[in-house]
Order: sequence, then C-alpha cells, then structure tokens
Amino acid sequence: MNSTTETGHVTGTADKDYNLIRYVEACLDNALRLESYIQDAEREKDTEVVELFRKAQADSRKGADLGKELLRRRPSG
Repeated sequence: MNSTTETGHVTGTADKDYNLIRYVEACLDNALRLESYIQDAEREKDTEVVELFRKAQADSRKGADLGKELLRRRPSG
C-alpha cells in the first residue's frame, strides 16, 4: 500500500496519518503504565521484573520516538 493513502475501511478514517498517531499514543500510554508496574516491582524488591518492565518501557519509548520522527518527516495535508 502506498504510504500516503489509507483506505479507512478498518479505522473508519481516510486520514493517512491516523494509525501512526494512534500508534505513538499507544506507545506513550504503555510507557506510562509500565512506570507504575516498575514501582510495584521495586516495592517488592523484584529486580528481575523491574528489569523486564524497564526494557519494555524503553522499547515503548523508542517506538513512540520512531513514530514521531516519521510524522515529522511526512508532508502535512
């Protein structure tokens, strides 16, 4: 599929950037949610789980950053 088109049959919108924006939002939401999971694991002194959640949080932040960069490079309108 051409990256400048979006059929809208799945998302309900023909906005070519809608899915990318929602992806960035989901990544950021996940990173925020993981912060509370990390705090819970730290209270329990469960370093293995803390490490797992920190890695997942870093991956979510990286996904958000990549998505934001792609949005910045795309022509608007």
